[in-house]
Amino acid sequence: MDRQKQKQFFEEIIEQHKGILFKVARAYCPNEADRQDLMQEMMIQIWQSVHRYNNHYKISTWLYRISLNVAISSYRKNSTRARKQTELTEQLTETPVDEKSEGERQLNLLDRFISELKEIDKALMILYLEEKSHAEIAEILGLSVSNVGTKIGRIKDQLKSRFSQLKSLDNE
Repeated sequence: MDRQKQKQFFEEIIEQHKGILFKVARAYCPNEADRQDLMQEMMIQIWQSVHRYNNHYKISTWLYRISLNVAISSYRKNSTRARKQTELTEQLTETPVDEKSEGERQLNLLDRFISELKEIDKALMILYLEEKSHAEIAEILGLSVSNVGTKIGRIKDQLKSRFSQLKSLDNE
């Protein structure tokens, strides 16, 4: 693929699939500046890999694989710094519960609970919530299909437990 075709292909896939990058970055970065940095790093990795794209794979599968690998690597490098920033950001920006609708509150809690998961579990839930099949998730993350199903079941149980704990605290 010549340089011009590579550039055009890159621009097309970024434009058509930028939502994938946004979703992954949002799940791994609590604040906007870090999200922008992570998205830039994802695009660099995609650009560096675009000439190796194999059209036997779906573009979305390929993009998820790259973006999740970049996000997980970045998360591991910056986990301590990110944790401190998240605590500060949550304290400064938290809206009183009564100003939010119950549905919005539940979604915010789900986002928070997912952000607290281990890297691979977080990636699994992003893909699960994107309604990817177990086979697609397995291909993207390099896991077996049965392992994906088992992990998703356990994570869902863990999330349900977290919601139940909050509900019982609210009822006290």
